[in-house]
Amino acid sequence: MKFTKMQGLGNDYVYVNGFEEKIKNPSELAVKVSDRHFGIGSDGLIIINPSKQADFEMEMYNADGSRGEMCGNGIRCVAKYVYDYGLTDKTQISVETLGGIKYLDLTVEDGKVVLVKVDMGSPVFKPELVPVVAEGEKAVDEPIFVNGKEYRMTCISMGNPHAVVFMDDVKNLDIEAVGPGFEQHERFPNRVNTEFVKVLDRHTAEMRVWERGSGETLACGTGACAVAVACILEGYTEDEVKVKLLGGDLIIKWDQEADKVYMTGPAEVVFDGIWKE
Repeated sequence: MKFTKMQGLGNDYVYVNGFEEKIKNPSELAVKVSDRHFGIGSDGLIIINPSKQADFEMEMYNADGSRGEMCGNGIRCVAKYVYDYGLTDKTQISVETLGGIKYLDLTVEDGKVVLVKVDMGSPVFKPELVPVVAEGEKAVDEPIFVNGKEYRMTCISMGNPHAVVFMDDVKNLDIEAVGPGFEQHERFPNRVNTEFVKVLDRHTAEMRVWERGSGETLACGTGACAVAVACILEGYTEDEVKVKLLGGDLIIKWDQEADKVYMTGPAEVVFDGIWKE
């Protein structure tokens, strides 16, 4: 099986051309290829397939084999793959995901994609649609007890569920202890991605993320979008936010009139290879 390892801000996936390769058990394969000692090493597996509703379909699996709805860093790499590897010559494409169809603008230099802007759609706040167990129309600055300690969270779906937690210090957070407590919490029927955030100024926030099924990762695109929306919603920042992740920066803009979130960031090829069972 031919594959390409790609990364967006260090959020790395193994990409497979589903037009050419047929995979019998992608969930099982995702676990094998993601292993950083015995496999290729990645946060998961993404298969690029034909789509009847869009230009392409992104079929995504986390490192533990669970199916993922959407990945912001992953979809930017899909855009780079389909252009750089000749599956399209368009600089505006649509990609079908379990989190809906996403629209992408590609910035090309010397025949290669260097930057991708993604229309991430509208943030979803209704608790039953996130999903999170909460009363009211939105779960904003909502108390939650994890490992016996009270935190405040704002819950948003960007095609997948996020809990954004603001705090004074994220660098010294013991995320290995706290992250699983949020992910497996009974208030999240489908588990949750948790972003721990420190607001730096009116235009900047830094975050660390615990992704369900993968643990702490260097970056999470949908998470960065959820963080920016939460920052704006709670009055911490203006409507365009530079979100600083461990793997680099993303620019997130929430156009509240159109109710659209736009994410701009890089995508890079690491290497091509052949996987042999």
